[in-house]
Amino acid sequence: MQTAEIQRRFLKYFENNGHTVVPSAPLPAMDDPNLLFIPAGMVQFVPYFLGQATPPYRRATSIQKCIRTPDIDEVGKTSRHGTFFQMNGNFSFGDYFKEQAIKHAWALSTNSVADGGFGLDGEKIWATVYHDDDEAYEIWNKVIGLPAERIVHRGMADNYWSMGIPGPCGPCSELYYDRGPAYGPDGGPEVDEDRYLEYWNLVFMQYERGEGKGKDDFDILGELPKKNIDTGMGMERMAALLQGVDNMYEIDQVRPLIDKTTELTGKRYGVSTSQTASQSHPDDVRFRVVADHLRSSLMLISDGIVPSNEGRGYVLRRLMRRAIRSVRLLGYDKAALPDLLPVARDCMQDAYPEVAADFERISTYAYAEEDAFLRTLRTGTTILDTAVSETKRSGGAVLSGTKAFELHDTYGFPIDLTLEMAEEQGLKVDETGFRRLMTEQRQRAKADAQSRKTGHVDLSVYHQVRDTNGLSTFTGYTEDRRESDVLALIGANGQAVRDAEEGDEVEVILKATPFYAEGGGQQPDNGTLVVSDGELEIYDVQTPVDGLIVHRAKVVRGGIRSGETGFAQIDRRRRGAISRAHTATHLVHKAMRNFLGETATQAGSLNSPGRLRFDFNTPGAVSNSVLHDAEQQVNEVLNEDLEVRSFITSLAEAKEMGAVAMFGEKYGDEVRVVDVGDFSRELCGGTHTTHAGQIGMVKFLTEQSVGAGVRRLEALVGIDAFQFLAREHALVNQLSGIYKVPSEQVGERVEATIAQLKEAEKELAQLRGQIVMAKAAEHAQNASLVGGVNLATVRAPEGTKGGDVRKLVMQIRNHMSSTEPSVVAVVATAGGKASLVVGVNDAARGRDLSASELVKGALSGRGGGNDDIAQGGGVAAAEASQLLETVSRLVGQN
Repeated sequence: MQTAEIQRRFLKYFENNGHTVVPSAPLPAMDDPNLLFIPAGMVQFVPYFLGQATPPYRRATSIQKCIRTPDIDEVGKTSRHGTFFQMNGNFSFGDYFKEQAIKHAWALSTNSVADGGFGLDGEKIWATVYHDDDEAYEIWNKVIGLPAERIVHRGMADNYWSMGIPGPCGPCSELYYDRGPAYGPDGGPEVDEDRYLEYWNLVFMQYERGEGKGKDDFDILGELPKKNIDTGMGMERMAALLQGVDNMYEIDQVRPLIDKTTELTGKRYGVSTSQTASQSHPDDVRFRVVADHLRSSLMLISDGIVPSNEGRGYVLRRLMRRAIRSVRLLGYDKAALPDLLPVARDCMQDAYPEVAADFERISTYAYAEEDAFLRTLRTGTTILDTAVSETKRSGGAVLSGTKAFELHDTYGFPIDLTLEMAEEQGLKVDETGFRRLMTEQRQRAKADAQSRKTGHVDLSVYHQVRDTNGLSTFTGYTEDRRESDVLALIGANGQAVRDAEEGDEVEVILKATPFYAEGGGQQPDNGTLVVSDGELEIYDVQTPVDGLIVHRAKVVRGGIRSGETGFAQIDRRRRGAISRAHTATHLVHKAMRNFLGETATQAGSLNSPGRLRFDFNTPGAVSNSVLHDAEQQVNEVLNEDLEVRSFITSLAEAKEMGAVAMFGEKYGDEVRVVDVGDFSRELCGGTHTTHAGQIGMVKFLTEQSVGAGVRRLEALVGIDAFQFLAREHALVNQLSGIYKVPSEQVGERVEATIAQLKEAEKELAQLRGQIVMAKAAEHAQNASLVGGVNLATVRAPEGTKGGDVRKLVMQIRNHMSSTEPSVVAVVATAGGKASLVVGVNDAARGRDLSASELVKGALSGRGGGNDDIAQGGGVAAAEASQLLETVSRLVGQN
């Protein structure tokens, strides 16, 4: 039975039994800041289980796309671990409970294929129950008729479910299928979970758990007022059972990827495999990693994730790079994804048609990531080989953590690949040193980010202020000034203070404030705070902890005391300019989605006075024509002077209305929606104009890449845009006067001038090259004898091009004796950097002299080439003479 048919039968069965079919939530867990991806079928129903929302149905069923990566290193080694998987679930919210849930699972499992079931042999099904769940045991034994010897009691660690935090919990009952003695020993799931394959887990939510840690270290506080059902049937495991294959990697949605990989690499799958994946040959594990990770990557990109160096994008990048590396370890060193990814698409499109409809975008991201990683591999491999050679020469057996960190941090070379390649050459890696450097880097980055919000103040101070005085109230949507009580002051030492005097830097917490705190891409307000005996300049506003607005200020006159009343006033001119930029960003976002598709979602923004920066997801550069059309559409909207309005609603209602949510943002149950007429609708907490026409105009400046699959658009807004165009107009008029042509012909004349200059530079370079080459014979005659070797060391004229330096080396070598050992070393400087080219004749190579080794020796391992000619560079120009001296010394030591 094909996987798509399993999906259809599952949903049909439960729909026929009164369940509402609920579509899968996207893989990114956008509504839960604690999760990167959806790891289980019940996640989208959590608010119903917790009582935070009323479910619109009493029974539901879904096929949920899931990603789990904690066990990523186990993928391919067992039959149970995969990154992407599908969880078939049925759910009851205070409706039916244990008996009906068990009956549903048994019926669908054992009903004949003709009757819409899966046709499993009931004599081979085992069930586990929580050790004191007598009710579940009685249902299995007395109602279903399962023999007592096939019902296993297990403890809390195995058969009790909770979310890991206080909330709903309850016992589980798991269904296992006996695949026979070929898969392992007899005795049930407690003896062997390869032979006895778990395929369905029934969770009976009937209790409330308290505080605690781990799977079995918490208190059970009592029964829930409503009992719920949450089940999960593993799609891939059921497919393996119904398709008669050994493991999830060999089902119809995965096995074709393995077959295509064998075709590319020439390696065979299953040569020394076992019925259990854990006993497989390393190559078989690699085949499974390729298949699993590429399927996962396809589904992640389909759901809007793109490769990056952080968060969800980093997980995707890691999966893709593990797959690409596994193909490489199987002996295929070319780009493999153009052959493999279409196979993944074909495997998944029956169940998920969107992967085929969106394949052009998906493949663009994937192929670009593979190309980038293959370049990383080539660069990193050369550097790693050099580091390994140096370690061995010095008698070491461990590659330093510093070198491993440099490979990772500078060249993007993954540590697991460094470990593997070092091991292949007989070395270990100082992983402890590498991890320490990684931790230090993360701590620095975290401290830098936190300092922006807190100024290095201990967060406990802010928590104490909030707990004592309550949340701050932002009034800036409707007013730009107000009287407000000074609730607390925090001094430069990070401690609460009673007062501050002229010249002091202080943080001020007001009971209510019109000042907007930096967030959502919008820069903070500036302004003043006047108190009875003083005045403060407010230059930054942050929210270091949720619900607390902190004003960073300098006392410019008199002093301020905690507890007094002040008059806060924002810089209205600055606020207006920022608000215009923010509203313009919403219009730009919508315009880019209109022209590039709905996947061109915002990936970041910065709204500052008169200027905006907008980052968005798209696989490649945006054409000038699209930029022109998008800019024109935005300005046409401004001309219509659409009303800008905001309102508060529930998150669910906002999504139903089509409001665009920013990926990765954390939203509460109530959200603020900002409409610009009927053109744009987004969730946003920022400040805006009241009408689009107040923006004036928007002028796009630049569009460029800021990472794989992410582009950045910068634009000017309002008067800043007008001033920019005025300067451009003045410049064109000036050039028109210089060239004495109409303004519309200026571009052509500039292009002609540039072409003439390039031609002149080309002729000049040729003349310089000729002059340099003319002295080749002279340099050969001036060679000195070093250790029995004729050595010519030369400094080329400043600015000599790399190609000419290489030609000069070969010319000098040709003028030297071919029967005597000869070495030529030429350095050239340009742009403050020095480069080195070394040539060695056959006679010198006969004495074990190598051009490549000489270059690497002079450049501390950098550079490369062949034994007869090699080159390198990147050092300061001041070291040019030292490079020649080092080559001379190395030749003399030979």
